[in-house]
Amino acid sequence: MVDLPINPPPASLTRRALYQDVAERLRQQIFARQLEPGSWIDEMKLCAEYGISRTPLREALKVLAVEGLVTMKLRRGAYVTEMSRDDVTQVYQLLALLESEAASTVAQQASPAQREQLAQLHAQLEAQVRRRDAFFATNEQFHMTLLQMAGNRWALQCALDLRKVMKLNRHHSLFKRGRLAESLAEHRALMQAIAAQDGGAAARLMRLHFAAGLEAAA
Repeated sequence: MVDLPINPPPASLTRRALYQDVAERLRQQIFARQLEPGSWIDEMKLCAEYGISRTPLREALKVLAVEGLVTMKLRRGAYVTEMSRDDVTQVYQLLALLESEAASTVAQQASPAQREQLAQLHAQLEAQVRRRDAFFATNEQFHMTLLQMAGNRWALQCALDLRKVMKLNRHHSLFKRGRLAESLAEHRALMQAIAAQDGGAAARLMRLHFAAGLEAAA
């Protein structure tokens, strides 16, 4: 048998993979506050740091601009998006709409295995209430799992984008003293509604959960 030569991928695919990697690295730097909201993004500095040309960096910035994490200003370059109070309010309101509907659907339609998966995530939250970073990660996983179970891929995509932008808020609701314990209590009530298959209660409790989060984040 003769081995056939393997052709290299087209240059366009290589560039695409590179700018996606760059976008993810930038995204994580923004989430970690290594690039602060409102700060100017020094393209030359980042190119030197990443060892890349400006083309993939600029393509990555366009991706983040679509996500709302970066704001492009004419003749001034790219800036990390800064959240206003109105921005925060609007994000919380939209998430409340999306996730209250998802909570209602899951309460009424979830399988025993799905209910057990949510119960396990909730148990992790109970164990992590004194470990803020771990609590943040599991809390987000809980909410996204609920949306996945509801089966509306458009709602899921919207929520993913909104949660990325929410991380730009300097005053994240869970930063407030005592808010982790309050959030956990709200999750307990939600889990009881889901266990009881009470869609109306689950939707109401999810709306209250986001209203309390917005008050803490303001």
